[in-house]
Amino acid sequence: MNPTQEIIRITHGVTRHPDYRMAEPVELSFCDGEHIAIVGPNGGGKSLLVNEITGRLPLLHPGEVKYDFRPSTRNSAYENIKYITFRDTYGAADDGYYYQQRWNTHDLDDTPTVGQQLAALPHAPAAGPGSPEHGALREELYDLFQMRPLLDKSLLLLSSGEMRRFQLIKALLQQPRVLIIDNPYIGLDAPTRQRLTDLLTRLSERRGLQVVLVLSMLDDVPPFVTHVLPVAGRRVGRKVTRAEYLASLSLPGEASSALPGELRRAILDLPPKEDTMAGDPTVGLHRVSIRYGERTILRELDWTVMQGEKWALSGENGSGKSTLLSLVCADNPQSYACDITLFGRRRGSGESIWEIKRHIGYVSPEMHRAYQKDLPAVHIVASGLHDSIGLYVKPRPEQMGICTFWMDIFGVGHLRDRTFLSLSSGEQRLVLLARAFVKDPELLILDEPLHGLDTYNRARVKEIIETFCRRPKKTLIMVTHYEQELPACIDHRLYLKRQA
Repeated sequence: MNPTQEIIRITHGVTRHPDYRMAEPVELSFCDGEHIAIVGPNGGGKSLLVNEITGRLPLLHPGEVKYDFRPSTRNSAYENIKYITFRDTYGAADDGYYYQQRWNTHDLDDTPTVGQQLAALPHAPAAGPGSPEHGALREELYDLFQMRPLLDKSLLLLSSGEMRRFQLIKALLQQPRVLIIDNPYIGLDAPTRQRLTDLLTRLSERRGLQVVLVLSMLDDVPPFVTHVLPVAGRRVGRKVTRAEYLASLSLPGEASSALPGELRRAILDLPPKEDTMAGDPTVGLHRVSIRYGERTILRELDWTVMQGEKWALSGENGSGKSTLLSLVCADNPQSYACDITLFGRRRGSGESIWEIKRHIGYVSPEMHRAYQKDLPAVHIVASGLHDSIGLYVKPRPEQMGICTFWMDIFGVGHLRDRTFLSLSSGEQRLVLLARAFVKDPELLILDEPLHGLDTYNRARVKEIIETFCRRPKKTLIMVTHYEQELPACIDHRLYLKRQA
């Protein structure tokens, strides 16, 4: 370790594009042996800073980014810096992907497997595919992340958590000098989170790798991190040691004030919904089995959700949680061959998908990934009135008022005219949550709803869910890998086990 070696140094960092600038010029230095956590609230400027660090945003003169990647023999930032963001990227950005490709299986023979993708990776010159060092690293990664059962699996069939594991292994096998990971723990079950921390700890002890984490959960800085760089208000704070940062945290009391009282009352005072789909069970599955190729995802599952119940759905990565929710939301083509009852009606008895969706509010990591059109944020929320990806039906003025109401509830009202892709990932998640609530659904299905949110917004959204579910005849199904994220109203649980 050479603490005087500045691996990355930015001086007078001002990006050329005025829409992608920090509030003041960036000055920073990352030294050899430092493992950095860049922490800050949603929309605070963390992603902008990383884009300066990686050279994706060119700087105005005299600003510059200097790199010293020794002992790497490669010179370019592209080869030495690997940046992993978790937008659940399974394939090409395609708006039709979410509804057409995720749950269809007819093209699986034409899609690469996990093993084929990893075998096709370019390798560092010092550690080619046949070298002992590369082989040992590959075997270690496969063991730590339990990847061997997935090597023959199509990429299209990976769960969100499995895709994150794949992306991490893919980056690490290329042996970067600097590994930047955006919110590495979201979507991972507890055992996988611990394995990831153990692995990163071991990697951080090796010569020639600097780990940089970008974190929205301000109180979740793993022990191997040596320094913390706070970013807020598009300003870069002073780099401090991890111990200094943790000592400065002041988190108690945030949850109690996360949702202002007037907004809480506004939710509770909403009038009853006139267009309802009454009938029990709200969700009924009888001996439901789902297979993709030779793999069984769900096996003879019986599950009944009655009106007004609040369910926590949990299970390890790849256990079928997202598949189960796709059946309930009528997105999975195999749902027509299953014995499924929704709102007291047998699935396939004459109702259309859109008649069902009118009564369901839904948000998930896969849905987040599907939104790639750069529409104003308020139009994204309005699309929830008609369950479209994008805005195909012009909302009435009173409907725009409803959209604004829910954007204010989730704290993103000031972003209504900003285009969706210009928002930070956390701000995008808040907009999609407003979209899920905008039609006042009888059934609320939330798959990792706090995914990527900062400490304050996690508390706020949790309280919004709790308040909404206090209203009569509201049914909730919520997926999370963090027990503390579940609202107090949860009264039933279903745990799925991964099928052999």
